[in-house]
Amino acid sequence: MVTLEDVAKQAGVSLATASRVLNGSTRQVGADLRARVERAAYELGYRANIAAQTLARGASNVIGIVVHDLTDPYFAALADGAMRAAAGEGLLVMVGTTHRDPEQEIAYVATLNAQRVRAVLLVGSRVADPEVTERLRGELDRYRASGGRAACVGQDLLGVDTVAPANHEGAAALARSLAGLGHTRFAVLAGPPRLMTARDRCAGFVSALAELGLPEPRVIEGRFDRDGGYQAAQETGDATCVFAVNDVMAVGALAAYRERGIRVPDDVSVAGFDDIATLRDQVPALTTVRLPLQDMGARALELALTAGEEPMVEQVAGEVVLRESVRALR
Repeated sequence: MVTLEDVAKQAGVSLATASRVLNGSTRQVGADLRARVERAAYELGYRANIAAQTLARGASNVIGIVVHDLTDPYFAALADGAMRAAAGEGLLVMVGTTHRDPEQEIAYVATLNAQRVRAVLLVGSRVADPEVTERLRGELDRYRASGGRAACVGQDLLGVDTVAPANHEGAAALARSLAGLGHTRFAVLAGPPRLMTARDRCAGFVSALAELGLPEPRVIEGRFDRDGGYQAAQETGDATCVFAVNDVMAVGALAAYRERGIRVPDDVSVAGFDDIATLRDQVPALTTVRLPLQDMGARALELALTAGEEPMVEQVAGEVVLRESVRALR
């Protein structure tokens, strides 16, 4: 194996000079010496020891992104935004998926801390479990105490910079828009109640209907994925309009209605939340609340890399987008 000493010898420079050129030292090396070292490294096929560099500098050029479910287009878009921003900063990315297991999320943070990554992004909803949240916050505190930086996309519960989607407000705005079309009988495919994103969106929708003096909707809990929406759609009864708290659940509901010969929107209107990219191929086009997912991922990375002493919280509003999956009742 080619060593740094071999490179220094071939370039005719000291070991210290070769190290400064190839191991990212902040000390300046003249252009001629740098060119000789780089040429020697290329000719010998030398590769820097990244682990050793990390130990020497105290942080790597790697960031870690931890998401709940990488197969979900919501998380894929957020991760993509962060990864594109990281590439612009010359950083590499490690991605881990927790499969919605909070214990796995805590384990990822501990592992990334041990690997001394430069920043950690946690992407996804918090769970309504104060003990789990406190343990995760403690793991992040240990990581930050060692010089790491962190940010999250989700609820502001971890003491780090946060990009917080306005879930309650977006769902309330959607409820008002749908009620404005004449709907009075609603069902909500609410997802799991311990997931705070699902809970906030359900609560926002229900509260807006109550403020309008409309009947309380039928609320059906279930999984926060396509199959959860498919199953929950079997229980929507005589609702004329169904709100799924995320788009993938709405897509599952559309599949269930299609199989049963229930026409959307002629027999029932359907709406979701997020505006994931795969909706471009959905027929009928799904009414939803649009979030700028890629921008949110990029902003979370920016916050992590420029973290100040006090955590920042940036709330991101959603935009109601009315499409063909809903119709007016007059």
